[in-house]
Amino acid sequence: MNITEWLKEHDFSVTNQKLIEQAFVHSSYANEHHHAHDNERLEFMGDAVLQMWSSTQIYPLNPPLSEGEMTRLRSKLVCESALAGYGRELGLNVFLKLGTGEEKTGGRNKDAIIADMFEAFLGALYLDQGYEAADRFLHLAMDRYIVHPSSSDVFKDYKTKLQEYVQTDRRSSVHYELVKEEGPSNAPIFTMNAVVDHLIMGTGQGSSKKQAEQNAAKDAFARMVK
Repeated sequence: MNITEWLKEHDFSVTNQKLIEQAFVHSSYANEHHHAHDNERLEFMGDAVLQMWSSTQIYPLNPPLSEGEMTRLRSKLVCESALAGYGRELGLNVFLKLGTGEEKTGGRNKDAIIADMFEAFLGALYLDQGYEAADRFLHLAMDRYIVHPSSSDVFKDYKTKLQEYVQTDRRSSVHYELVKEEGPSNAPIFTMNAVVDHLIMGTGQGSSKKQAEQNAAKDAFARMVK
């Protein structure tokens, strides 16, 4: 299947096919093949549409959320890993055009590249067909994830949960230590420890230090609440 067939299968009509195809052109491919345009400008447009759309979906939730709660929920819905997840679920990452090096290092499955592609495709669809088409695409991708939080815990990341648990136990605050960094520079894997009172309580890995810290906190929290 190509992107034209995907659009037809999902009942999207477009007039500027080149603009849609540009949404899948990564900078590595553009540089390698001397293309005039990659998908970065379209990503800019898509990001603006996504912020507006997600805000209009969150605002009517009942009971009403506070400004801070709305901001946190929106951040969760439009973060890099979430956008990459939507892109994978819809099968859009198979249409990516990557440079040889990026392809060899697994770029087709990297969150950052898929998330940028998702926003670029949204931007292209908006520019070609307007807000109605963008709205329908986002409902297709995100509807089931826009759920009113049942409790404040939805908004708490594991680092916050762990810190709160530690404080109720009258222990010192949590800190995180980098154990190692491995893998190529364009796809590193970090390992972090969550340390409480000089004891290693959890360990986690991730493609960024922040992600590794979250996973270490998740591991520590699971161990400490048993």
